[in-house]
Amino acid sequence: MSARIFKRKIYQRLLQWKTENDGKSALLIEGARRVGKSTIVEEFAKNEYDSYLLIDFNQPRQGTIELFERYSHDIGLLTSNLSILYDVELKQRKSLVIFDEIQNYPKARALIKYLVADGRYDYIETGSLISLKENVKDISIPSEEEPVQMYPMDFEEWLWANGNENTMDLIREHFQALEPFNDVIHSIILEKYRLYMITGGMPASVAAYIERHDIRDCEKIKRQIISLYKADMHKNLENGILTERIFESIPSRLSARTKVFRPGDAEKGELTENLRYQFDWLNEAKIINLCLSNTDPNPAMNLNNDFRRFKTYLLDTGLLITLAFDTGIVDESVFISLAKSDLSINEGMLFENMVAQELVSAGHRLYFHEFYLEHDHKNLCEVDFILVKKKRIIPVEVKSARSTKHKSLDRFMEKYSARLGKVYVIHSNDIQTDGRITYLPIYMASLL
Repeated sequence: MSARIFKRKIYQRLLQWKTENDGKSALLIEGARRVGKSTIVEEFAKNEYDSYLLIDFNQPRQGTIELFERYSHDIGLLTSNLSILYDVELKQRKSLVIFDEIQNYPKARALIKYLVADGRYDYIETGSLISLKENVKDISIPSEEEPVQMYPMDFEEWLWANGNENTMDLIREHFQALEPFNDVIHSIILEKYRLYMITGGMPASVAAYIERHDIRDCEKIKRQIISLYKADMHKNLENGILTERIFESIPSRLSARTKVFRPGDAEKGELTENLRYQFDWLNEAKIINLCLSNTDPNPAMNLNNDFRRFKTYLLDTGLLITLAFDTGIVDESVFISLAKSDLSINEGMLFENMVAQELVSAGHRLYFHEFYLEHDHKNLCEVDFILVKKKRIIPVEVKSARSTKHKSLDRFMEKYSARLGKVYVIHSNDIQTDGRITYLPIYMASLL
């Protein structure tokens, strides 16, 4: 059965590239496995070109690699032979060539420079783990690549998939006007958002839910994706067991009082460098979103990053929920309770991961800040996320409905008042303002 085609925001980015680029660069789409890269690129090729040639370097057609090895010195012979092998008529300036999972054959990536210079066809590459040393050590990275990141479906894309074309437009209007909804509308949107958190934004999981509206179908798909990620860890890493252990510990780490990973957290007998490599691999695979410690938040955030201290969030909150439960729990009543916030689970953990996911999808880098006040060196304060807008820092604190206090945020505002722009608390209630703080419902996190 072919994959269900969903409306994705990245499609407009592909159109922009095709219109403005006119063959002068290749597009490189990076993202975790199963976020929908191949599906959207192939749909784009079908709609916007007369023909396309798709090479999946996970399972290339027999003879593909031999053609690259033999004709890498002659682009004309290479493309004409590929055209015959894949039984596709390539038309000058009217055809697209897709290199899917390009990390599995870096030599094809190295040829992009010459393929683009040839100018006859457009080229799109997709992949993950693109930047790892072992995937680029023997090639010159082509400057003709234009990188684009792809993520799981955000809330608006999820709403589109479920037939709600205009809901997010209404949410934007209320966000811009800082106008609360009435209680009924707020509750309806929040319930949809909780369902989005449970199904997650992986297209196959969303498709499974739409098919029968049975959460258990989503759960099966999400477990398959988690198994795929674990298999990749063991396939690509010498110490896949350690990487898998780090991956599986993310829910407990996010539930803990202290979410920050520090060098001293390394297990006895493990080299810190080795442990950090596992995190880097997960980050490059786009399986996690790293949130870096920033020691002195200001508009030039990159000047003060502490790479030794960081928090880890899973790329998709639906996967986080699945990872948090025992493999035997598939009873739909559990997820119904979770959707209604009736289940005894750390909702703050889910909200914080969800905000991280939405911020990354919106193009933000993730930073947090830990600090002591001058008169108090016993209690460490932490602000969940720090954004930068218009040369001002924007602190963002995430709270569940059960928690309304924000001492760390108050102290942050006191300490850095001269640098502050807007200040946000994300929670499950409707919009409200209190002095300098704006309280936003979780379903507005993507608008920051």
